[in-house]
Formats: sequence, structure tokens, C-alpha cells
Amino acid sequence: MEVYKGGKKGLYMEKHSIAHIFSFPVEEYMEVHEYRRDEWIIKEGMRPDFLFYVIEGNAKIYLTHQNGKVSLINFINANDYIGEMELLNDVYYTKGIQASTKTICFALPFHRYRTKLLEDAKFLRELTNFLSVKATHMAAKYSQSLAFPLENRLADFILQTADQGIYKEKHITVCDYLGVSYRHLLHVFAQFCDKNYLQKQGRNYQIKQYDYLYELAEVLKNQPI
Repeated sequence: MEVYKGGKKGLYMEKHSIAHIFSFPVEEYMEVHEYRRDEWIIKEGMRPDFLFYVIEGNAKIYLTHQNGKVSLINFINANDYIGEMELLNDVYYTKGIQASTKTICFALPFHRYRTKLLEDAKFLRELTNFLSVKATHMAAKYSQSLAFPLENRLADFILQTADQGIYKEKHITVCDYLGVSYRHLLHVFAQFCDKNYLQKQGRNYQIKQYDYLYELAEVLKNQPI
């Protein structure tokens, strides 16, 4: 993890300012963090020291079950918060959050801002809206698994997880997340390669035709939530 300082920090704080979300000045102690692909932003079971606001990149949320199985449960994208549940709850089982690409976040230290954040009606209205939208999208994801073919859902998954045009996710993780069999998943990947949407490169895939994948994924996004 890299912490930006000086002019580089100032550039991001000016370009992506979130001062309008709060009723008090937040920039004095706010930090700018960069995480590399596959780096853990929060390790599972460890409470974070910051409330994060993602300004670039995306990340994945993982949960380890009692039987030891690790599941991918959701994605985090630009303009999402990380650590909001730990802010609101003194006792909360933290999930693991891992960067999918280079991810840059504003980081507000809890030890300086917790009380002010919890007393800031303007910020709490913003956070309430964010949590409402997040819950709605989670519910939509489960309904989509029943309503849409794997082709649409896999295209959306590939676009969310690819890093600079290269898709690297493990098939077993995708099967679990999308609720499909390993055989069915391989069949659709083969179809995408035959249509030249993707090109296999060892264990990875290079996206060759973004437009067709976007077209398939857009079907999900156009559904009413």
C-alpha cells in the first residue's frame, strides 16, 4: 500500500473532492491510499482503521465460512465506501476486501473522525442512501441468477474483474459466485472464444471485443431494480 503525499495527494483531493458530502472539514487528516492488484485493503476479521471512499479501481469482498470455504460475495467500485459497517457497529465481523485492479481511495482515520461522522446529519443521509442502493443491488444480483442466462451474467462478471483487458479469475470462484456448474462455465467460455470475444492466454483470457461483452452485460443493468 502506498500513501500519497505532497502534490500528488493534493491533485487527487482537488480532482475527486468529497468535501460536499460532509458538514465539517475532512481534508486536514484525510489520506490518499493506493493498493496494487491482489493487495488486501482489509484482511478478514481485522477491523479497519479508516473509512475508505474509492475514487479509482475496484475490489472484491470475500467471506470465509465455518467449513473453511472462501466465497466471493460482492464487488466494490468507484464512489463506494469501505468500512462503513465498522463505522456504524462497534461489533462487526469484518469481511476480506482485496483490490482487483490498482485501487485508489480516500482514507478517513476513525480515531480522528468517528464521533464527527456519526454526528454529521449530512454525511449520514449520504451513507443511508448508499446502503439502500447497495442492499437493492445485492437483492437484484440473486434474482438475476434465476432470470438471465449465464452468458449475460458471465459477461458482466468478466468486465467487472478484468484488469487492463486481462481476465484472471479462478473458475471455481466464478462457479460459486454465479451459481453454475464447472462444465457449464467452461462451455460458455469456449463460446466466447469461438466468437472472438475472448482469447485464451495460458490460464487467463484477453478481452478482444469489449462491445459484445458490454452488450450482453447491459441487459442486466437495464432491468428495473
